[in-house]
Amino acid sequence: MPDAAAADSLLFTPTTLGALHLPNRVVLAPMTRVRADAEGNVRPMTAEYYAQRASGGLLITEATQVLPNGKGGVGTPGLHTDAHVDAWRVVTDAVHARGGRIVVQLWHTGRAAHPSFLPPGEEVVSASAIPIAGEVFTPAGRVPYATPRALALDEIPRYVRAFGDSARRAMDAGFDGVELHAANGYLLDQFLRDSANRRTDAYGGAIAHRARFLLEATRAVADAIGAERTGVRLSPTNPFQSMADADPAATFGHAARELGRLGLAYLHLNESDAAGRALTPALAEAFGGGVIVASGYDRARAEAALASGAASAVAFGVPYLANPDLPERLRLGLPLNAPDRATFYGGDERGYLDYPGYVAA
Repeated sequence: MPDAAAADSLLFTPTTLGALHLPNRVVLAPMTRVRADAEGNVRPMTAEYYAQRASGGLLITEATQVLPNGKGGVGTPGLHTDAHVDAWRVVTDAVHARGGRIVVQLWHTGRAAHPSFLPPGEEVVSASAIPIAGEVFTPAGRVPYATPRALALDEIPRYVRAFGDSARRAMDAGFDGVELHAANGYLLDQFLRDSANRRTDAYGGAIAHRARFLLEATRAVADAIGAERTGVRLSPTNPFQSMADADPAATFGHAARELGRLGLAYLHLNESDAAGRALTPALAEAFGGGVIVASGYDRARAEAALASGAASAVAFGVPYLANPDLPERLRLGLPLNAPDRATFYGGDERGYLDYPGYVAA
């Protein structure tokens, strides 16, 4: 079969993001799979899941909580105990054994949590006491989101430190770097966008104040493991979980410029929609470093994004979930497996480890 990768292809050329040297520009996007145990430890099958996908330039894990009250649901993993470190080390060893590179995405879900997910005595918290509209799926079924408690000023340093502490644990677990999840309506994003942040103190109001928590948490991670191993994910226009901003260009332009001054490995943009894609060139220029783009990409769109100069690499979500050999399939123009959406969240090896490579198919 002829190789579909032409000599002028960018997707299959190497690139460098900080300390991360990628043999190609195909990135595994972070995708929640909710298969950790009750204590937040990833299971042995998770090692095989990521190892199957190690031919990509970079793997970004599912979102992983930095504190017990940041848990995103039943089955989401953590990285704030020694046991979490030991469990994740099995994953990183498996990926490295197959020649891959892997970073862990760290989050705190903030108001997207629910009391039923959290240890006794823990509260749902956010920038402001504004709940997400709609319902959340819990072990008891669908229920309205809880109204969060706004974090007090003297509590915020603990949350900043938690990101740095989990980043240190990530290095102990063998990860190649850390990505802060400041997108999709979780805690860092809740402080950044004005629909969720109605504070009037040093962490609310003006854009520079709303960006403060994100920047402090990013500095904590960069100080812990090196800026060259630190990335940040943003989603300027994603409305998920009741999120919006009055001026995304200004808010995220400021965030991108300030993050760029830290010398990070990369900025990861979940473009979400046409408005988000339109912002990418300006945010990439403001950041001034490596940029990963994500949201519905195929081979042709990925090549165009790279050729534009705004992106350094492209993250693939559902196609990579269903095709562990996605880089090879894209390179050769091979057909893709159909995803089984019923097995996306939770369960066992079915829909997790059993997607065939092309030869097996």
